[in-house]
Amino acid sequence: MAAEQSDALAYQRARFATRLPLGYLYSPGHYWIGRQEEHLWRVGFTKFGSRMLGEMVDYGFDTEVGSPIRTGQVIGWIEGFKALSEVFCVGGGQFGGANPALEDDPTVINRDPYDAGWLYLIRGEPDSTCIDVHAYAELLNRTIDKLLERSC
Repeated sequence: MAAEQSDALAYQRARFATRLPLGYLYSPGHYWIGRQEEHLWRVGFTKFGSRMLGEMVDYGFDTEVGSPIRTGQVIGWIEGFKALSEVFCVGGGQFGGANPALEDDPTVINRDPYDAGWLYLIRGEPDSTCIDVHAYAELLNRTIDKLLERSC
């Protein structure tokens, strides 16, 4: 179920609920990408993505600031209590750097995934497979339905 509010789409399915910012694009890999200024984008995990990893405990980026990056490239890693995952690039251009707040507290990703818990910056453009909030809500519906089918 989804309902639009002034700046976010309220989403709930089974026991999962979140508010998805309307102005962001979303990747099929459960990242969001939000424009900061022309050709500068902030990227983070969606609440669903961070929930699948569990509480964040450590991270690292293998890419230098200013380095060329491309969609699908592994640019780092992140460790949660539930899983260790590679961090993929969801756009092309140059790596703009990691969120400095993660050094002090990587759990900010879980507490505030759509604002303070962003992961990295891209100078360039998002991947063409990124979708709007409504298409992402439909993707979440399909993903959660598959998870529920497996648990039965």
